[in-house]
Amino acid sequence: MSPVLETEEHKALRAAVAALGKRYGREYLTKVIAEKGHPDELWSEAAKLGYLGVNLPEEYGGGGGGITELSIVLEELGAAGCPLLMMVVSPAICGTVIARFGTEAQKQEWLPALADGTRTMAFGITEPDAGSNSHRITTTARHADDGADDGTGTGTGTGTGTGTDAGTGADWLLTGRKVFISGVDIADATLIVARTADARTGKLKPALFIVPRDAPGFGRRQIDMELTGAEKQFELTLDDVRLPADALVGDEDAGLLQLFAGLNPERIMTAAFAIGMGRYALSKAVAYARERTVWREPIGAHQAIAHPLAQAHIELELARLMMQKAAHLYDSGDDVGAGEAANMAKYAAAEACVKAVDQSVHTLGGNGLTSEFGLASLITAARVARIAPVSREMILNYVSHQTLGLPKSY
Repeated sequence: MSPVLETEEHKALRAAVAALGKRYGREYLTKVIAEKGHPDELWSEAAKLGYLGVNLPEEYGGGGGGITELSIVLEELGAAGCPLLMMVVSPAICGTVIARFGTEAQKQEWLPALADGTRTMAFGITEPDAGSNSHRITTTARHADDGADDGTGTGTGTGTGTGTDAGTGADWLLTGRKVFISGVDIADATLIVARTADARTGKLKPALFIVPRDAPGFGRRQIDMELTGAEKQFELTLDDVRLPADALVGDEDAGLLQLFAGLNPERIMTAAFAIGMGRYALSKAVAYARERTVWREPIGAHQAIAHPLAQAHIELELARLMMQKAAHLYDSGDDVGAGEAANMAKYAAAEACVKAVDQSVHTLGGNGLTSEFGLASLITAARVARIAPVSREMILNYVSHQTLGLPKSY
């Protein structure tokens, strides 16, 4: 039997989410942004329909699917003009990491709430001097040595017990800075990537901590952006933020394994975000090219208009194929294969999105720059996928030395 790219269930999910997106659309999101609000109504309805938690385990209130299903949801909302950026962060990164590596208590506390949309979680890795280079992260986590965590204080001892100190009741102290962290103002907590000292070697290794929004010493400052979006960007400061032992997610010694368990879904979901945006822009341009008549024929009859739009469609479809491959590999447990494919999917989708948006705006001419048609704002938004969560140049570095075996220059 030949392999099926999308099952009937996937097609039904795609159609159902598209219908939801159509009921809200670009006008809804534009209004939310203009009012400096958040897309709470769409977020809540998507949650009630089971779309936000479609990738999370059924026993914790999720849909029991994977990143394949979650990427379909985000792509279709994007294609309708109302993508939910926090889907990339809350269920895809944080939900996945907690589902795979969290303690039972962490799963019980967070997964049902992430699935039903009543709670959200942000993700903090990027730093001012390190970007997303996890080897240069300077935010550190150390054990408090003040004697206040002997089991009678805030440490609950419900950590996994598999790390060097997990489960001992020892509090953690986090210090450092993060930048370009999305949605911290609305998130109930932020999953922070910090570095801990290896007890055996003394070297620093990444670890993940759940930091509540109101934790003392946890500060935020909104960054002014030219990018218009409902989700705001923040710089974070952690000044000896005290956390209980069970704030650590997973094994203190797992390091990069747990980190990339969240980063690969992030890349796949970024691809879905970009493909959805590209499809939305292209649909507007195609509709315009069918109707706009300057001489005797609609402008879409001219190959100078038609061919670039056809090319944009082809490139978006090719990017979706790589995204589907990456999601399939990830959901089947092939983390190594998924890492390569997720990077490629993110790269391909970002390039296809930028070209689709550019060509769509160009097709409309002056109208493409008006608020009425709402395409010009996508010029800036489309570039986000080229830059975040990892730049296209770093993806090319990854492919050149991981896939092609070329030597590193860094």
